[in-house]
Amino acid sequence: MKTDPTDTGGLFIGRRPGTRPVRYRALPARGSPARRTFDGLFAVLVLIVMTIVNLSFWGPIPMAWLWVGSQMQYLTDSVSVGIVLSFVGLMGNLLLGLILLRRLDQVWILVRRAAGHDQRNGMLVRIFVATCVVGTIAFTFWLLVIEGPGPTLGPQT
Repeated sequence: MKTDPTDTGGLFIGRRPGTRPVRYRALPARGSPARRTFDGLFAVLVLIVMTIVNLSFWGPIPMAWLWVGSQMQYLTDSVSVGIVLSFVGLMGNLLLGLILLRRLDQVWILVRRAAGHDQRNGMLVRIFVATCVVGTIAFTFWLLVIEGPGPTLGPQT
């Protein structure tokens, strides 16, 4: 009798449907070395695209929606309309970007497997954290040194 939760899909009474471990009859045929090299380079390209999309969350996307909001504010002469449009557009764009990133991460896992690597986890979390750290440092530098209270902290002349 198997009662280990990893064998029973987390339940002690039996296995949930569709949770049996996958077992292959034989290992899949490996591709040629040229094909695996191409798949490895394609995986690098997917990582670069994921990094660019992640970095766009920190600059181009917010600036574009602020510009759209300012144009709407100018046309309607209502600051509230501009702010709401900017916020809704920015949140929608960020959610669509995260959906795109998740799909790219799944593509990256499949391409890495095709290149001959035993890839089980994606890189989305690592890239997202790295771009958050870089974006936070860049924004803090911009805020405190370039545009922020820097001149007001110095001596008055």
